[in-house]
Amino acid sequence: MNFVISSASLLKHLQGISGVLSTSNTLPILDNFLFEINDGRLTVSASDLETTMRTSMNIEAKEEGKIAIPAKLLLDVLKNLPDQPCTFTVSMDNFSIEIAYDNGKSKMVGYNGEDFPRTPGLENANSIRISGSILGNAINKTLFATGVDDLRPVMSGVFCEFSPESITFVATDAHKLVRYTRTDSQASGSSSFILPKKPLNLLKTNLSGDEEVQLEYNDSNAVFTFNDIVLICRLIDGKYPNYEAVIPKENPNVLTIDRLQFLSSIKRVSIFANKTTHQIKLKLAGSELSLSAEDIDFSNEANERLTCNYSGEDMEIGFNSRFLMEMLNNLDTAEVRLEMSEPSRAGLLMPSEKNENEDILMLVMPVMLNR
Repeated sequence: MNFVISSASLLKHLQGISGVLSTSNTLPILDNFLFEINDGRLTVSASDLETTMRTSMNIEAKEEGKIAIPAKLLLDVLKNLPDQPCTFTVSMDNFSIEIAYDNGKSKMVGYNGEDFPRTPGLENANSIRISGSILGNAINKTLFATGVDDLRPVMSGVFCEFSPESITFVATDAHKLVRYTRTDSQASGSSSFILPKKPLNLLKTNLSGDEEVQLEYNDSNAVFTFNDIVLICRLIDGKYPNYEAVIPKENPNVLTIDRLQFLSSIKRVSIFANKTTHQIKLKLAGSELSLSAEDIDFSNEANERLTCNYSGEDMEIGFNSRFLMEMLNNLDTAEVRLEMSEPSRAGLLMPSEKNENEDILMLVMPVMLNR
């Protein structure tokens, strides 16, 4: 099996899917890329059993076949080659691979391509078409709020809820929650599933924003197809918590403030917060917001005052400064609204002006203030 391909083109495609490769594979074959040639088209796959990514490109080849090539070795060779045509000569008897380029060649031994795990087929699948920019936005806005608790795997992913009216993405780790809804994308029927974190990160790095993504899914797997990439992932099995129940409905105390000013102030004040709780106190009275933090163990403290637009009763409420900073960094409007009911209940952070087809709500649990 022989084929010729540009080294830069191959490297670009391999780097797109190399994020799937795991350092702790149970099967040695998974440390390889699977190369398959059919009808003058090369398809390369990488897998960790849970997630599989495929990319394809046109090449010059007369024969068909498949071979597993050591991934790290191949990437290292290509990274150090200037852009030029490379000729791959594969012996199917002993799986040896020779790569010839302008001023030399390198040899390595691969594995039988038939030993590479097969990707699951999708039966009874539903499908939806969604723009790359909407999907990329949804992932960026929710991924940071996912949990890392192995005992609650359902909360380590992003919950997707599709209906004929809208699509909604939700992430929570029980301390913070993000709900991102779009009304300019709809599904034909109603369905929901939980996508794991790893494939979402891979999607994030590979989406350019101007493509259309075909998403097919059933009860156990989801397949994303866009550009020349196919990503197949196993869904997280389990029931997602009823997130609507934790979003407080009555929030009469509303703070409207410049997002960047608020973020900068929290960054400065939080330097002096307790390193365990990261607690920062917001004191609201009239049109003034006071931010303060202290670390009693080291006698460190900081206070800042900001002018703001506040309507509601005077109140003091504590939050984890890291959660607030993450949320403010993931919003992109000039001003934000923080809606609260009382110091012991969650606060809701959202853009002060809503986009026409986009609704984003971020919830953050309070930290009890030490009196």
